[in-house]
Parts: sequence; structure tokens; C-alpha cells
Amino acid sequence: MAVSSDSMLQKIFAKSPTFDSNKRVFGKPVSISGGLISCNVRKRRSNGKIAVKAVAEAGVKCLKNYEVNLDLGFDVVAERELREKGFLGMRKTKLVCTIGPACSSMEDLERLAMGGMNVARLNMCHNTREWHRDVIRKIKKLNEEKGFSVSVMIDTEGSLIHVVDHGAPSSLKAEEGSVWVFTSEKFDGSRPFTVQANYEGFSEGIMMGDELVIDGGMARFEVVEKMGNDLRCKCTDPGLFLPRAKLSFWRDGKLSYHGLPTLSTKDWADVDFGISEGVDFIAMSFVNDADSIKDLKNHLSAKSSKSIRVLAKIETLESLQKLEEIVEASDGIMVARGDLGVEVPLEQIPTVQEYVTRLCRQLNKPVIIASQLLESMVEYPTPTRAEVADVSEAVRQYTDALMLSGESAIGLNGQKALFVLQMASSRMELWSREENQQCALHNRQLGDSLSDCIAEEICNCAVQMANNLGVDAIFVYTKHGEMASLLSRNRPYPPIFAFTSDSNARMTLNLQWGVIPLLVDLSDDMEANISKTVDLMRTKGVLKDGDTVLVVSDLTPTHASSTTFQSIQVKTIV
Repeated sequence: MAVSSDSMLQKIFAKSPTFDSNKRVFGKPVSISGGLISCNVRKRRSNGKIAVKAVAEAGVKCLKNYEVNLDLGFDVVAERELREKGFLGMRKTKLVCTIGPACSSMEDLERLAMGGMNVARLNMCHNTREWHRDVIRKIKKLNEEKGFSVSVMIDTEGSLIHVVDHGAPSSLKAEEGSVWVFTSEKFDGSRPFTVQANYEGFSEGIMMGDELVIDGGMARFEVVEKMGNDLRCKCTDPGLFLPRAKLSFWRDGKLSYHGLPTLSTKDWADVDFGISEGVDFIAMSFVNDADSIKDLKNHLSAKSSKSIRVLAKIETLESLQKLEEIVEASDGIMVARGDLGVEVPLEQIPTVQEYVTRLCRQLNKPVIIASQLLESMVEYPTPTRAEVADVSEAVRQYTDALMLSGESAIGLNGQKALFVLQMASSRMELWSREENQQCALHNRQLGDSLSDCIAEEICNCAVQMANNLGVDAIFVYTKHGEMASLLSRNRPYPPIFAFTSDSNARMTLNLQWGVIPLLVDLSDDMEANISKTVDLMRTKGVLKDGDTVLVVSDLTPTHASSTTFQSIQVKTIV
């Protein structure tokens, strides 16, 4: 039973979601005792060295009250949503907002948090470290004083594409045929038709006739002359030229790459800044292989006392060619469709997005769909219908998170854009559940060791049981979040409440689909953990008599009694 196959699942679950106590589970009769539905199976390896015990119990919470005094770290937004919509009405797709000048005040940040922002992203391409430090501390203050649980992500600038500045406070229009000078010379103020590049060697290897692309296609230029380190370029495709815009050079349809490292000197300084400020995620720009991810992780392990997760941004053709090794090496993926669309034909972006999303879910890594989700809302209060369809399609593909970029950072309607993401994702999740889309998902086996395989199979079975039994919620008691992540990978219908005593795990689980992380002091006594958390949720009024939960744990209890606690638990005994 320990590491079973699909045939085992077919024996466990009937097609009908209605649970029948006369059915047999794991080939054994189901027994009901004391308000608990339980099934016990034991299997020992022939050599006698390993024993596997699986206890699968889905319980009706007809529990007595326990007198405990323990604070439940419940995010105020999740608690409000649970009260208003019930368990199955809770939004499962996470929302990421890029913080910029339009939303950096304490009041604006609080409005975004109340609107459902799970992760605040800071783009290190823009603003000073002092500005970013101020924003980070505001977010942490809101978390501490207002009861939010908003994680912080910094996004490195990267070496491949260089930031330029035209000196004006707002966007400029590059007209067709106009000639501009791109220079690394430093000067104050602005000069007509002149922009500064932030990297002195930005023009190395560039030839006359190369194409210069601004911000992934906002405007295009042709290099007509090299003047030392400067370039004179003619606008061939007019468009907006934003302050601190990004540029890339192309030749014969391919990106001109100068062999620069993925992380520049500035990026490493930004990483150390993120460590000092205690951020939860670092997103690496222009990742082309797994080595750069491993280098950053080694650096974080040596310098940071907390576990900072590394996300790889997929935005180059080379990253797609090495996608699987990048996904495996990273802690998550961001699909940066804007820059990716410069290298990949536009008509291929939808299939690339779906492929990356599916691979990340199979490899149990969270994935963020980013760039131009609601681009029109930078200026207008309502999105186009095509944009809403784009958002809904990403949700249908079971992406973990959706991200606002300019819509929140510099847009006029950031809070409205966040509301659109919230409403569109909730509606598509409801449709997916009604259409039973989850049953079409297939996962590959990840674990190599017996214990990993057991945890994986238990989570697969737990989600099947939760869906078929129609439970209200899944409770998982986890040290570092691994079990919660494995449950999330299966995209269950009920929400996943992840109880952990690790504050780092709580903040990183904010990016996992369907997971509501709760910070609670846990012991190795599972009965006590369940009693405390159920009592606290009942006290808050979010649990009531008649609700059903399915409990999973990766904690090791001091003693296990299959008749007293509700969980799916596997033990490997040597």
C-alpha cells in the first residue's frame, strides 16, 4: 500500500463524489467509531527492517471543546473571505502586485493588502535601495499591526538588458525616423534625443544594422552609427519611451548576447540588500541555465539566516531550451511574457505559457504568470474583454499566481486592476470545479527515497479523498511546507489550511495555489495540535458543527492512536 499505483486509486475512489460507508478502502472495510471515519492498513517489508503504517481518516468534527490559549496567525483577508464565502468560495490563485510610485504609501499598500495582494514585488531596476527599504518596512509593519500576511519579493535587474534613462519624468514618444543617441556618459538633467545607459560597456559587440528594442517592443530602433562607446540609432517603429526603460539588441532575429553573467555586480549588491531586509523571495532575471540559480542559492545559504526562495524568470529562448533543469534547480518560476515575447514568436506565447505552467505543477514548483495581464488598466479604469479572457485562461491552466506589473506600480487604477484579477480568478476556479477539471490533471513521480514516495502518494490520495468525500477543508500540519506544497500540486477542490510554526515557511507558502498558511506553535503531539487549532478556528467562528476536514501531517508524533486523531499519516520504521 505504501507506494501504490493508479490501480490502487481506482479501488479507493468511486466515480460518485458521495461517500458510502459500506464501501471498502484499501481493500478493507471502513469502520465508523466515535464520529470518526477510519481505515487502517499495515504492511511490512519481508526483510523486517521497514514497516509502513498508513492511517487514513476523514473526520466529522464532532469534537469537544479544549481549553487552550494559543494565538492563531490567521491573515485577516483570508479570514474575512472565509466568513463571507465559505470554504469552497475562497480564492485559490495567488495575486502578486508590483510596488511603484503609484502605490508606495502606507495607505495604498494597506488597500492592496485588503484587496487580496499575497506577495509584494519590488523591481530593483527602479528607485533607490532606500526607497525599497522604506516600502519593505511598511509592508512588515502592516503585517505586524494590521494582521496581514503579505510576502516580499525583490526582482533583480539582470545583465542582459540594460536600463536607460531619457531624463524626463514621464514617458516620451519616439517618432518614426527620429534619431537618438544612446550613451554611457553620465550627466545631470536631460538632453534632447539622448538617453543614458547604466552599463558602460553596453555597446560592446554591437554593429551597424543591429536592432535596438525598447521594453520588449514598445519602440524599435536601427543602429546607424557607432561613435566610440555611443550609438546613434534611428527609430523604425514608433512608440512610448518610458523612464528607466529596458533595451535589448538583436541581430538576424537573435538576441545579441555579450557573455555577461546572469547576476551583475549591482544584482549581487541587491541580493545582499534583500538578505539584510529579510525578503521572502528573490526573482532572478534572464536565467539561462541552472548554474546561476545554484550559485545564488549557495550565496543565500552562506549569508542568510532565513530560507529565501529563488524564482527563475523565463524570458529568453535559451531559458526555454533548458527549462526543465532550471525549474528543478529553482524554487519557482515567473513567466515574463513581455520580454519572452521578443524572442519567441507571438503566436507561440500561449502554448509556451501552458507548457511551462504544466511542467512547474508536475515538478511541484509554484509558477507566476506575469506581464501585460491588464495592460490597458495602466490608463483606463476597465480592462479589455480580451485581457479578462487572458487572465481566465491562466487560471484555467492552474497557475499558482497572477502578477500585476505597471498596472499597480505606475498605473492610475492599481486597486481596480487587483479587483479584476480577484473576480476573474474566483469565477474561473468555480467553473473548473463545476466542470471537474481537476480530474484531468496528471502528475509525475518526484520522490526517489521511500519516505519521499510515501509523502507524495499520501498527498495524492488525500486530495482524491477530499474531492470524493466532499470535505470542507484540508488541514496540513507541516514543519517547512513540503506536505502543503504536495497537496497544492494536486489542485484540490477544498482549500488547504497549512499550520506551521516556521515563520519562513508561512511566508513562502503565500505563493502556493490554494494554501492558506497559518502560524501556530506546534508540538510533536498531533492530538494536541489538532485540538488546539480546531478549537481556535471554532472560537473565531470559521468552523462549525457538521463541517468536515481531512488532516495530513509531516510532523512526527510522540505516539499515534488511529482512533483519536484525524490524519493521513505514514511512518517508516527502521
